[in-house]
Amino acid sequence: MKKTSVITLISGILMSIFLAGVPLSLEAKVKIHSISSPDGRLELQIVTQTEISFCLLHEGSKIVSSVPLSLTLQDGRVLGPGAKLVSARKTTVSETIPSPLYRKSEIKTQYNQIDFFFSNGWGLQFRLYDQGAAYRFYTNIKEDISILEETAGYLFEKDYACYVPYSRGEENPFQNSFENVYTVTPLSGIDPERLAFLPLLVCLDKGHRMALTESDLESYPGMYLRGEKSAQAFALKGVFAPVPSETKVHPYRGQVMPVAYSNVLAHAKGTRTYPWRIMAFAQKDTDLPVNDMVFALGAPCRIDNTGWIRPGKVAWDWWNNWGITGVDFPVGINTQTYKYFIDFAAANGLEYVVLDEGWSPPAGGDILKTIPGIDLKELATYARSKNVDLILWCVAYVLDKNLEEACRFYSEMGFKGFKVDFMDRDDQAVVDMNYRIAAMAAKYHMLVDFHGMYKPTGFNRTYPNVINFEGIFGLEQSKWSPEDMVSFDVTFPYIRMMAGPVDYTQGGMRNAIKADFFPVYNNPMAAGTRAHQVATYVVFDSPLVMLCDNPTAYMKEQETTSYIAGIPTVWDETRIVDGKIGEYIVSVRRNGDNWYAGALTNWTPRTVTLDLSFLEPGRTYKARIFRDGVNAHRHATDYKIEEREVTGKDVLTLPLSPGGGFAICF
Repeated sequence: MKKTSVITLISGILMSIFLAGVPLSLEAKVKIHSISSPDGRLELQIVTQTEISFCLLHEGSKIVSSVPLSLTLQDGRVLGPGAKLVSARKTTVSETIPSPLYRKSEIKTQYNQIDFFFSNGWGLQFRLYDQGAAYRFYTNIKEDISILEETAGYLFEKDYACYVPYSRGEENPFQNSFENVYTVTPLSGIDPERLAFLPLLVCLDKGHRMALTESDLESYPGMYLRGEKSAQAFALKGVFAPVPSETKVHPYRGQVMPVAYSNVLAHAKGTRTYPWRIMAFAQKDTDLPVNDMVFALGAPCRIDNTGWIRPGKVAWDWWNNWGITGVDFPVGINTQTYKYFIDFAAANGLEYVVLDEGWSPPAGGDILKTIPGIDLKELATYARSKNVDLILWCVAYVLDKNLEEACRFYSEMGFKGFKVDFMDRDDQAVVDMNYRIAAMAAKYHMLVDFHGMYKPTGFNRTYPNVINFEGIFGLEQSKWSPEDMVSFDVTFPYIRMMAGPVDYTQGGMRNAIKADFFPVYNNPMAAGTRAHQVATYVVFDSPLVMLCDNPTAYMKEQETTSYIAGIPTVWDETRIVDGKIGEYIVSVRRNGDNWYAGALTNWTPRTVTLDLSFLEPGRTYKARIFRDGVNAHRHATDYKIEEREVTGKDVLTLPLSPGGGFAICF
């Protein structure tokens, strides 16, 4: 009892030092380790005596500190408080990471690291980049272990505003699709009864920002955050889904859903690393969408040859409810309808067609079965003759049930990937399943588009065939939700998109001003202008991107369709040249010798001034501009395409209508 009281007292002293902002080196009895970012602006101070905690400073001012860090094992060991430090090793690393299916073709990064190893076979690594800080546990224990608890959390001195994406799982917050708009609230206003999924953004002083997320999430549950009231700080505590002890199967979809949970977070090999906890720091809003920490901290690529991975655009059926008109066959989930989609894709240079929900009955749990009216062999042969590839939608659990057989069978037939849906969890069992699917798909040279998925966690570095992720409140929501998608479009690029690409599924041709929009399931519309929809193909990171509307609508709007079809989906370089979270964003990207610019605004009209100094000096470019028409504020489908000759010395001034945008190809 006396020992516990002493530890509690020392912990209180350490926390008081953190919260008071007193330089930690002034506490003579506390051992402090420190590393700085390569540019010297960030400093990470770590306490390793009695408890392990840290404090992150920017130019000498504290911006966040941590709760005491620990892992509690099932055998009673607690890796953290009272640990004996064996060694502390500092390293400086510069590396270039290939990232050909990303927002840039390679990532050049530097970081300083300190690696603490403690007695009883475990350690902690801390890294500090110019873009932020990260830490992770690792263990080096002979026997397998089970983890009951991880203590993680962030402490802020001030009641900062933050952008919170709450879980929408009402009965079970761990069972959710990771899709929601952001609740903007001070830290004190976060609902302590609800869980927030990641990334979560905290707005610091001086316009600085901090995005909290994670990377290298493998065989471990993802982290949620819960707001907690504290007398000393505003706290965000880490919460993790335990391993399910009982599940049920959805009778229609074959989706596996937890009914009860064990008391174990993860069963683990004794020797392994754990996920990186990331505090991505930005001095201004426009630094956030190009923060590369999540990708850089992902485990290295596990695929020897990635040349077969084909990014591109997709003619998609589900959003438009197979809404083709003017044909002489019954439209639906049948061979004739998909041949029509294939013809449309081929005519417009689109790389893929997705066969979404319905081609195989998931209720039976057999992914090798198809419904009457679908001839997959005929479709695969027909698509191949048109140089179009096909992707099959499936429920993750149904695919996993016959994983290798399905990958072998459909790859031999000629299909190029799976759109994997309805995981709707990130506990250890589902994370393990996702890695199984990615690895097996790669073995058979198949892509994976993870829908119904948690946020990216560096997965696309480890398995580049995992080419896109949902985990986003995407345009499909416009079929049933009255939420403000236009404002969301200029918010999530600063938060969710910094973690990785988004399967947002844009491209709606029935465009509506704010007063005219309402949800329609069968014949959906897209809020905002036509130019806004086109601009999303430049602004949003999506190496595999949908054209969500139906071929009939696109063929009636061929000028728009051709413009979209000409925009690349992967980039050699990306810059955010202007913007403010929740208001607007202006992106510039390079693919080879060509440059592209895209801008989106919320419902506030504005004028964007685009400095073209990013263009190659001494060269004249033809700028093809897709912008809002003069009457787009009344009729959202109004747009104008114009061409100009420009150089890097020029400046373009372009008006954006409410809910508007522009796209430019140089």
